[in-house]
Amino acid sequence: MRTLIAITLLLLATLAAGQTPRQLNVMPMPSSVQLGTGQLLINQSFSVAISGYLDGTLERGVQRFIAEVSQQTGMRLKPTAAQDSGATLVVHAEHGSEAVEKLGEDESYELAISDSGAKLTAQNPLGILHGLQTLLQLVETGTDGFSVPVITIKDQPRFAWRGLLIDVGRHFIPLDILKRNLDGMAAVKMNVLHLHLSDNEGFRVESKRFPKLHEMGSDGLYYTQSDIRDLVAYARDRGIRVMPEFDIPAHSRSWFVGYPELASTPGIYKIEPGGVDTVMDPTQEGTYKFLDKFIAEMAKLFPDAYFHIGGDEVNGKPWDENPKIQAFIHSHGMKNNQDLQAYFNQRLQKMLTKHHKIMVGWDEVLRPDLPKSIVVQSWRGQESLATAAQQGYSGLLSFGYYLDLMWPAARHYAVDPMSGAASTLTPVEKSRILGGEACMWGEWISPENLDSRVWPRTAAIAERLWSPQEVQEAGSMYSRLNELSWRLEWLGLTHRSHEVPMLHRMAGVDNIAALRTLADVVEPVKDYTRFENVKTVWDFRAPLNRLIDDANPESETGRKFQDLVQKYIQSGYQDRGAEAEIRTSLTRWRDNDAKLHPVLQGSFLLHEIAPLSDELSSLGAAGLAALDYLDKSDVPSESWRVQQLAQTDTAKTPKADLLLVVVEPVRRLVEATARQTAKP
Repeated sequence: MRTLIAITLLLLATLAAGQTPRQLNVMPMPSSVQLGTGQLLINQSFSVAISGYLDGTLERGVQRFIAEVSQQTGMRLKPTAAQDSGATLVVHAEHGSEAVEKLGEDESYELAISDSGAKLTAQNPLGILHGLQTLLQLVETGTDGFSVPVITIKDQPRFAWRGLLIDVGRHFIPLDILKRNLDGMAAVKMNVLHLHLSDNEGFRVESKRFPKLHEMGSDGLYYTQSDIRDLVAYARDRGIRVMPEFDIPAHSRSWFVGYPELASTPGIYKIEPGGVDTVMDPTQEGTYKFLDKFIAEMAKLFPDAYFHIGGDEVNGKPWDENPKIQAFIHSHGMKNNQDLQAYFNQRLQKMLTKHHKIMVGWDEVLRPDLPKSIVVQSWRGQESLATAAQQGYSGLLSFGYYLDLMWPAARHYAVDPMSGAASTLTPVEKSRILGGEACMWGEWISPENLDSRVWPRTAAIAERLWSPQEVQEAGSMYSRLNELSWRLEWLGLTHRSHEVPMLHRMAGVDNIAALRTLADVVEPVKDYTRFENVKTVWDFRAPLNRLIDDANPESETGRKFQDLVQKYIQSGYQDRGAEAEIRTSLTRWRDNDAKLHPVLQGSFLLHEIAPLSDELSSLGAAGLAALDYLDKSDVPSESWRVQQLAQTDTAKTPKADLLLVVVEPVRRLVEATARQTAKP
């Protein structure tokens, strides 16, 4: 409750002084905040000194901080000061971090800012890195220049594991794009990059021991071992661990292209859409000899203590149809394929232990006969997470954090690892819930649109995993998320700027203003609807060049329009400011189709969105008519209202795998006309 108490005291003091409470634009929200009065100016005399412990990680972190403040303010700031006596900011770490970052290391920090200087203290460089990110977010522009508020922050994470999974198996993501996403992770204090490095569609890491894995299983798109070492070092400098995942025994067709002897089904395998799907053969000793040598190689490449083996969605049909495998099951007293997978996992776990790694797997690996040291990552939900904890296993929550489902930030934000079944656990059982991971599965991502699928929504998940559980007001989250979003662009992320080049390519013309107007009010279909709409075989090699591939998962324009309509209705249709903004938007949408139509006709890539453009125009007209009725307190005919509501029902149906997100607020305006009382 410390955060609530601190913020409540701040609110009471502010109200007593007759001031408007200020929004603290920090994300994730710190554990404890005490806001004072006044500010610390940031001018060209601003400098930083490091006292106490010093190593390369801390020094480079401070240098990045100075560079980012310089970029934000446009001023060339001084390098690190030699002594702390004259420095504006003094950074002090008590001691160093572990040689290889460990789960549960102290990440706390304290930041004290007065109008004359600031001090950032932590036990180790991890805390310093987090504190510097908070300080960056506090920098604001004012009438007298740049400043940070007088404030005292004491902060620590709620969960020790705050991760982001990026699937590079389905679609390869170049190293520079992964690095800028690491910068984004550091900005919101996430600390685990989970790389899903192999799947049916690709094997993405160079193996010197088994070169046909990457040579034949990757289409030539893979990370060299030098790339991986570079990425791990880059992440380490930002307080982020890198955990590899090699998904076995299923999702492993890319392994079999070069090494078909590992498969349960004989044959020739290729990396191609609709290729033969099979799983590893866990009954032959050759499989384990291969995996032992492979794990030994990868264990040296990835220094983190945790190693993910996947273990999900095992199709038992190849095992059922293989007489040798069935004979093995019966001769070993196994009852079913689940027992065979458990046998496979037990042997894997022993290998990993031999190579000083801790096994992580998806829900399906959970069996009471596995050692309690393994970590279960739950995609099924809090009940599965709670079951694992009750059986003595550590767990991570990813249910509710699947970014590829295109949910809005608020829906992810509402999911808590300790809610539902997990809320009834004992304190000891709760301690086994390590945290969670946002998951960016790669079926529909490319280097061009990855950032827009990850950011800024992942910041909402980062706050859920860092901040106290009671920090959960969605309105505040969105306000701070908007502020953070443009800060992320400074780091090189393209979650906003990607849109224009993609729209230009689709349109083939210079003027895309009308296309942007439509793109701003559509979202991709949710959950797995896009897969369900694939009429033939999913082609992972197909270009991602439709509007759905460019449209943001959550429309900021649509959300703000919905809020405006809500505000207008709650005012009893008297808020003229809200009405004027609503009318401006509706007029623009009504008139947009005429401007966009020639562009749609001229591009084969855009033909499919013509119905959306027409419906947006009709919604604009319907909304304007409803506003006129509400403004004049007139009651329209029942036939008009029925016709408009039927139109909104039609517009609600997805087209081109896209949703018009302004349908519901327009419908609310139409429905509101039924509650009007006609003027005498």
